[in-house]
Amino acid sequence: MRMSTKGRYGARAMLDIALYGDKGPVSLKDLAHRQELSVKYLEQLIQPLKAAGLIRSVRGAGGGYMLAKEPCDINLLQIIQALEKLIPSDCLENSKVCSRVSKCATHDVWKEIQSSTNHILSSLTLQDMMERQQQKLA
Repeated sequence: MRMSTKGRYGARAMLDIALYGDKGPVSLKDLAHRQELSVKYLEQLIQPLKAAGLIRSVRGAGGGYMLAKEPCDINLLQIIQALEKLIPSDCLENSKVCSRVSKCATHDVWKEIQSSTNHILSSLTLQDMMERQQQKLA
C-alpha cells in the first residue's frame, strides 16, 4: 500500500505547524521553504486540513496557520483521512466492485491490513512526531 504525496506532505506540513506554531501563526511561505514544497501545492493541502478542523487560519499581517487542537489531540490517521483514502483494495470501499467479497480470503487480508494501518496511524499523535523530530535534531 502506498500513501500519496498528499498524505505524506500533509503530515509533514502538520508537523511543521506543530513545531513552529508556538511562536505564532505559520505562514505558507515559511512552511513551503522549510518543507521544500511549493506554496501552490501547500494551498491544496491546507484547505482539507482546515475543513477537517485540524488547523485554523489567522488573517492579517503576521497571519498564517495554527493547530486547531493540541498536538496530543491530533493523530496521523486524522491527518491522512482529511487528505486521502488510504485503502489497500477497492473492494473495501465498495463491495459492488467485486462479486466475490463474501467468499474471498484476500478480501479478509486487505481488511486486516487496513485495520492494522489505521491502528498504527491513530496511535501516533503530532506530539509523538514532535518528540521524534526533536530527537533527530539533537
